[in-house]
Amino acid sequence: MLDTISKIIKWIGQHFMGMLFLLIVLVVLIPKSAAPLKQPNLQEIQLFGPIMDADKIVKEIEEAQTNNAIKGVLLNVNSPGGAVPPSIEISYAIKALQKHKPVIAYASGIMASGSYYSSIYAQKIIANPGAIVGSIGVIMESANIKELLDKIGVKPQVVKQGTYKEAGTPMREWTPQERTELETLTKDTYKLFVHDVAAARGLDINASKSYADAHIFSSQRAKKAGLIDEIGIKSQAKSQLAKAANVVKPIWKEKDKLEAFLERLETQSILKIQSYFYGLKASL
Repeated sequence: MLDTISKIIKWIGQHFMGMLFLLIVLVVLIPKSAAPLKQPNLQEIQLFGPIMDADKIVKEIEEAQTNNAIKGVLLNVNSPGGAVPPSIEISYAIKALQKHKPVIAYASGIMASGSYYSSIYAQKIIANPGAIVGSIGVIMESANIKELLDKIGVKPQVVKQGTYKEAGTPMREWTPQERTELETLTKDTYKLFVHDVAAARGLDINASKSYADAHIFSSQRAKKAGLIDEIGIKSQAKSQLAKAANVVKPIWKEKDKLEAFLERLETQSILKIQSYFYGLKASL
């Protein structure tokens, strides 16, 4: 029995790429619908998973801005946040888009930290009743692996110029001066984050402890704190976007089959990892 299972696993491993290629070919060759093509007038852009790079989503946002047929955009967010620069890139791209056509941000799962930053300039933020919102804060972390290196007999050697060039190293405990330097950096970034949130959402920056300070909110509490505008499901967010865009008969832009298939694979992998390592989750 074990021998049979082993052979099956081995065969799958040897032929995985071929099977994937055939699957892609099938997706591409599936006959298209006979229904007549209609010009799409609304578009959904997904911000899913950790934010490590902004190029792809910023390109989608810019294309939506220059496409005169697209009258409004739904930013569907399910992300725990990520790196600071790409989060800001997305945020300011949405800000630019909002000047030309309405954008509604929808928190379909997690809209926290960098992904909340990315959403603040939308005309309206709507959150699923079970969504997690907020975590307006900044973190910088690194492991101290000195004891491990000592056990395995590894002794790092460093040549550096500049007092703080080794700040953040995992090779040893940080010095008080290094920790102060890194804390100053995170404070600067946090001030920028809070300033932009307050300005975009019309909140009192002097009361930021109530809505920022890395608080993690349920949708109900996020609404009370002023971080979102409404609580609802995706169909309601789509309906509100159509109304804001003055679209009577919504036609949503669809991606080609191959692109949609590959993105679905990528998204499922990302969200699977996210469910293990990020945020909170409830069992029903």
